[in-house]
Amino acid sequence: MDTNFDFERLYPHHDLLIEIGRVEMAIEHLDLRAEEEQRTLRPRLESRMHRLRDALDHLAA
Repeated sequence: MDTNFDFERLYPHHDLLIEIGRVEMAIEHLDLRAEEEQRTLRPRLESRMHRLRDALDHLAA
């Protein structure tokens, strides 16, 4: 049995999943912020989420 598994290739995938989770939590908690902040932050967070998911899709390819 080969015990020399290369975990380094899994790090980018794991890091992207963690960051996606953080952005999802930030989006979920937007309702706790002032309306003006919500209008400013929502597009940024959604854009960030889109870029992260694209990066995750490209990583899997």
